Amino acid sequence: MFAMMAAVFAEDAEPLTDDYLVSLLDRDSFWAIAAFAGDHIVGGITAHTLSMTRSPSSEVLIYDLAVRQDHQRQGVGSRLILELREAAAAAGLGDVFVPVDNEDTHALDFYLAQGAAASPVTIFTFTTVKGID
Repeated sequence: MFAMMAAVFAEDAEPLTDDYLVSLLDRDSFWAIAAFAGDHIVGGITAHTLSMTRSPSSEVLIYDLAVRQDHQRQGVGSRLILELREAAAAAGLGDVFVPVDNEDTHALDFYLAQGAAASPVTIFTFTTVKGID
């Protein structure tokens, strides 16, 4: 699923070792849901549970959602969102949210169509600087 997602996003990706995958999938705070057509993965969603500090609660951050191009606009992405929202609700978790680049109009339209409400925010990214003591 992770390789398929990288291919959909046209991102460089390196193979994940079995140890890394086991470590990732063993985390209670990590969500991964795959969509299949027969034996083939056609979509996937990953998310992380974040503990809040304003109350003893948690929310779910969607990190990636990807659907193979030949399966887009067939409800796969909508179903993945629904499955995650239902699983989060069953786990007693609060809101599910996702950051989207303002330039990604397809993603903006998709999430609005899912009933999500847009919140105007700016996300800043820091690159890790190696060699600083």
